[in-house]
Amino acid sequence: MKDAGTSGDVEGDYGAKRKRRSGDEIVRLGKEIYEREIRGHVEPEHVGEIVAIDVDSGRWGLGADEREAAGRLRVERPEAVNVLLHRAGYRALRSFGAGFSRRSD
Repeated sequence: MKDAGTSGDVEGDYGAKRKRRSGDEIVRLGKEIYEREIRGHVEPEHVGEIVAIDVDSGRWGLGADEREAAGRLRVERPEAVNVLLHRAGYRALRSFGAGFSRRSD
């Protein structure tokens, strides 16, 4: 199995090959999908919750933490391999040191 940050083919649950994207591409596509299709559904009611986004299909799951969000996405897209985790209303999923940086826009 390849590292999450490398590209290559990944065999899915049903034997289908899925193209693994680079980490940079997953972030770029995931942020575009979040801004275009998801943000209006989750902010401001779910600020701080986690969104798991399958960048290949645009499907997403929302949860209180990473495990819950990914689990909800996996119910609909068990074959998803290119997934971005994003904290609704924040610039980053996690923070070190001084705390989370909320979006100002």
